Order: sequence, then C-alpha cells, then structure tokens
Amino acid sequence: MIEFIEALLNPYVPTMRYALAAGILSSVALGIVGTYVITRRISYIAGAISHSVLGGIGAALYLKAVHGWTWCDPMYGAVAAAMLSALLIGTVSLYAKQREDTVIGAIWAVGMAIGLLFFAKTPGYADPMSYLFGNILLISRSDLWLVVGLDALVVGLGIVFYNKFLAVCFDQEFAQLRGVHVTFYYLLLLCLTALTIVLLMRVVGIVLVIAMLTLPAAVAGHFSRQLWQMMLFAIAGCMIFTVAGLALSYRYELPSGPVIIVVAAMFYLGVAIVRWLAKAV
Repeated sequence: MIEFIEALLNPYVPTMRYALAAGILSSVALGIVGTYVITRRISYIAGAISHSVLGGIGAALYLKAVHGWTWCDPMYGAVAAAMLSALLIGTVSLYAKQREDTVIGAIWAVGMAIGLLFFAKTPGYADPMSYLFGNILLISRSDLWLVVGLDALVVGLGIVFYNKFLAVCFDQEFAQLRGVHVTFYYLLLLCLTALTIVLLMRVVGIVLVIAMLTLPAAVAGHFSRQLWQMMLFAIAGCMIFTVAGLALSYRYELPSGPVIIVVAAMFYLGVAIVRWLAKAV
C-alpha cells in the first residue's frame, strides 16, 4: 500500500493518478447505469451490446486505413454499432419475446465476428485485444474529461427521468396502464447503457465495463431498499473495488483490469455466501 501511495504522489509519472481518477469518475456512470441494468435484468443485453461494438470499431478502422476516411474514428463506429444493437434488441424484446434470446446471441456473436474480419483485413492488423481488455494505466487527461461528460449526462438523465426509469424497471405493465411511454423509456435506457459501454470501453475495455456494470450493483442490491440507495452503494462499491484493484495490481505487478474484476467478484461471492449462511441459520 505504501508503494501505491508513493506512485500516486510521484509528480513525474501521472499514470497512476490518472488511472485512479478514471476509476473513481467512471464509478458514477457505472453505478447508476449498472443499477438499472441489474434491476431491469438486462445484463445479458448489455453483454451483447458491448461485444457487438467490436464490429463497429473494426469497420471504422478498415474504412480509415483502406479507403482513406481519415475522419472515421473507431469511436464513431463503436457508437453506431452499440446504438443499432441496442435499438434492435430493445425492439425485439418488446415486440417478439419468443425470439429475444436468438437475436441477442446472434448480435453478440456476429458483431464480434464482423469486427475480427475487419481487423484481419486492416493493414497493420490492429489488435482487438486492446479494445476487449483495455488498459486503465494508459488513461490521458482528455479521457478523463470524456468520463466527466458521461457522468454529467448519466446523472442528468437519471434525475430527470428517475420515476419513469423506476416504473419501467419494476412494473412495466402497470407503468403502461398509467400512461407512461414504456417503449420510449426502455429504448432510452438501452441507448444510455450502450453509450456508457462505448465511452468507458475506451478507458477500461469491454470486459471490465461489463463486470463493473453488474457486480457492484448486484452487491448493492443486498443492502438497499430504494433504487437511489442501490445507486449510491453501487457507486461506492465501484470506487472501492477500483482502488483496491489498482493497489493490489501495483503491489504484485499484475494487470490492473483483471485484478479489479477479481476483487469485485470475490466481494460479491463473499456477500452471497454470508447472506446464504444467515438465512440457513
């Protein structure tokens, strides 16, 4: 722990400070959106959206390298793929429930397959692993501002549409009877999830985003009775897991992202076991 603090205080190497700041700032968006994901039980949809993003990234890199579309940043392709997947899955989920699992699995697999094909045909062969797993230690100052902007958007929408999202998450049919435009708010929630995945994927990678969307919120659900309480606990959990993961990874010279995930998973497992034992007794 002392070595980790010394690394944070080193004025010549801001890497660890940026990583810590990115983890803490990301926790706000991850905690809020993750609460909605867990409450609405759409973690599998979030997983499909996140992996389909690889197709958009690969297509953007291919167009930029082969066809000279210099303006075509991989982020644009990722946003387009994520939004398209969210709208497609959301529409199928609402209107064709018997085919929902098939569509989700297809988008998950086909998105990744298309991305890998584009990566293979792009000169220089960009490495898809960097997008899947990311590296929180490569965060820049501009990335931090990106996360701040995402936090502002998520918090703003969360406050303005809190009651609507609450109704959609807990009792969709009753909300519809009360005149709530369920389809709009459900698709908005999926698009917000997709945007969170895309922007934070650039910071920590696809795999870590999915883990931090689900695990802290799942832990928070054991200690909260209200949705806003669950959000606050999930945000705090994300922050704790990030700090602990960074400290342990620095101490034992391990990749930061996987360590953060393992810390969150172990805490979730511990909470689940304790609650099971308490009920058994």
